[in-house]
Amino acid sequence: MTESLTAFELLLQIDQRCRVLAADLPSQLTRQDRWSGIGFRLGEHWYVAPMGEVSEVLHEPRFTQLPGVKPWVKGVANLRGRLLPIMDVCAFFSDQELGHELSAVRKQRRVLVVEYKDVFAGLMVDEVIGLQHFEQDSFEPISISKRQGSKAEFVKGYFRREQNWRVFSLFALARSPVFMSVAI
Repeated sequence: MTESLTAFELLLQIDQRCRVLAADLPSQLTRQDRWSGIGFRLGEHWYVAPMGEVSEVLHEPRFTQLPGVKPWVKGVANLRGRLLPIMDVCAFFSDQELGHELSAVRKQRRVLVVEYKDVFAGLMVDEVIGLQHFEQDSFEPISISKRQGSKAEFVKGYFRREQNWRVFSLFALARSPVFMSVAI
């Protein structure tokens, strides 16, 4: 006597046969953890911001200048109905560190949008290099005692490659009282 299978029982049998015949995935004996971030350039220096700290990357938007603000505050732009303050990061650091050359305005300039707690700002950089991946073991932390210059509190270390990629925290910049003090 032939037993009639229900549709569900037939699917279970097919599933079991597939699992028996399926090839296992190759095992990864040594899988290194990778760190990813958005690469950008300020002047002649290369930086990378953690992925979770960059909400969006924009071409330089049209903005309206504001009176009574520091020169590194370029103005405000309308980003899908929200007012986005545009800050020139290079100019901010040249204001903090005399002698630092400002980069010429170029087509490569981009705006990194940071959204941290109550801060929603566009940070203008000279160029965005794109998504960068690094091996975790190529990271070199910088001790607090060795940090110097106006960017020191925002750079936590660097990844070694052809050139060093400094890890720049946009959230640390957004928390900075000096950066948030935009009025003259």
